[in-house]
Amino acid sequence: MAENDSDFGVFLAGFIVGGLVGAATALLMAPKSGVETRTYIKEKSIELKDEALKSTEEARVKAESALAEARAKAETAAAEAKVKADEWTQQAKVKADELTQKAKIQTGELKKRGQVILDDQKGKVGKVVESAKTRVKTASKQAAEAPATEIPVVDEIPLKPPAEPEA
Repeated sequence: MAENDSDFGVFLAGFIVGGLVGAATALLMAPKSGVETRTYIKEKSIELKDEALKSTEEARVKAESALAEARAKAETAAAEAKVKADEWTQQAKVKADELTQKAKIQTGELKKRGQVILDDQKGKVGKVVESAKTRVKTASKQAAEAPATEIPVVDEIPLKPPAEPEA
């Protein structure tokens, strides 16, 4: 755009200088009287002024047109960028929702598995406790029935959980 303005400025300057040189040459070469020459100069200067105004107006119109076109392109580009940003934002929200749902599902599954493991361990601990209670009762009965010298030492009682039946 700047190059076009520079070219037009050079053209306009050349046009004006050429007009002036042409007018001066015409004066020097014209075989007319002074009154005729002055009238001719006046007419030519009016024509030259009108042409300069016309050229200036054309340049202004072109500049305004170029400016309007640039603004329209900028507005279009901004609108397209906004649409793209909105699309990307929406896609990000959808992905975030999907990931949140997956995380909730996995959390639920892990919670269930943890509960199953906890229940299993509680069952095993319960069996060990029951086995220990049974052995303590048995040892207590044996101690009560046995003479005082034959009381078994607690460390000798094995605390193994009962064998689980094979499935």
